[in-house]
Formats: sequence, structure tokens, C-alpha cells
Amino acid sequence: MNVADALISRFTCRAFKSEPVKKKIILDILEVATRAPSWANTQPWEIFVAGGKVLENIRKIFLENVQNDVPRAPENPVPEKWPPALKKRSEELRAARLKTIGLKGDDPAALKANFEQNARFFRAPAVIYLCLDRSLTPWSMFDLGLLAQSIMLEAREYGLDSAPAVMLVAYPEIIRAELGIPENLSIVFGIALGHADGQSPQNKYRTTRRPIQEIVRFQGF
Repeated sequence: MNVADALISRFTCRAFKSEPVKKKIILDILEVATRAPSWANTQPWEIFVAGGKVLENIRKIFLENVQNDVPRAPENPVPEKWPPALKKRSEELRAARLKTIGLKGDDPAALKANFEQNARFFRAPAVIYLCLDRSLTPWSMFDLGLLAQSIMLEAREYGLDSAPAVMLVAYPEIIRAELGIPENLSIVFGIALGHADGQSPQNKYRTTRRPIQEIVRFQGF
């Protein structure tokens, strides 16, 4: 698979098969992905991978928290508001996804049940957690983003799908306790990994992209 194919075929998977992913494959993916660039080759990332009974326990407690309306508390701040154009795209995504899976926006019970799939980590058999030392600046966060993209693209080489989601780190104290993550590390991001369930309506929708002419400005060409 070439890079263009990996980029185009990657999508945020919201329903995984129960089929496990072998530890060796995850290691191979991470070994290649950690070739991602970083400031002065600092390689600031620390990686923790959860699967099996450990992941099931994390998943169970996350779901209980969501069902009991426990406030989410990711260790990195989430946006309080979006610029109008970005907010519009987000709202369009939500509406299109709800239509694809046959949900109406005025059915609170159904919407909550659908949201709980986030707390189940979309039933993924593995989750990769990316961490940074708390002393680092947003420049290292940029490095972590490069690593995350590299992981998801290399996963496509193995026919695997992924879901990068803030909900995967919504209750960091649970993850920290289960995985033994030291306090000096911030639990920044999670990537669910596995084989997509191609029959699930959750995986039928694909997002659109802005026209490149709207995004790129050239000078001197």
C-alpha cells in the first residue's frame, strides 16, 4: 500500500470486530511509526498499549462513568468554542452521521445510547495511549500528532483500522491506574485499533474535505 492509498483509506472507525490484534503486529506498527520526526530528534513520546482483560476493565469503568454522568476530565484542555467555519463543519458531520445510522437529533435516549459506544471504545480490541512529560510545550504536542498519524497510516499497511478520539482519554485516572503510567506523564491521546466491522452502519459514512483551492495560497508561482 502506498502513502496516498493509506491516507485515502484511513477513516475513523466507530465499530470494530472482536478479532484481536497480535502484539507482534502492534510492535511492528509502532517500530515503523516512531520514525516520525520530532524537534531535534527528542522523540518525546511514551507509549502504553492496552488489550485483553486490562482494556476490558478500563472500558467497563469508562462506560459506568458515562452512564452515571461523571464529568469527563482529559488532562489536556478541549476547545471551549470553535471559529464559525469549523463549528459549521462539525455540525454538518454530526447531522450526516446521525442520518447514516438512522438516529434523530430529538431522541435523547437513543443519542445517549449511541454516545456510549465512545465509552466502549467502539469495541476495539486494542487502544494505544500516547503520553508526554508534563514539562513539555505544545511543540512536543505537535511531535505527538506526527506520531499519531504515522501509527494510523502504518496500521493500514496491515489492513487495520483506527479511531483517534478524545473520549479514549476522558478519564485519565482510570487509565493511569490500570496501565501504571507515572504521574510525570500526561495522558494526551488515544488511538483505538482493530479490524473494522464493515457491516455496521457506524462505518458507512465518510467525511468530505474542503476543496484544496480554498485551503492553499500560493505566492511567487
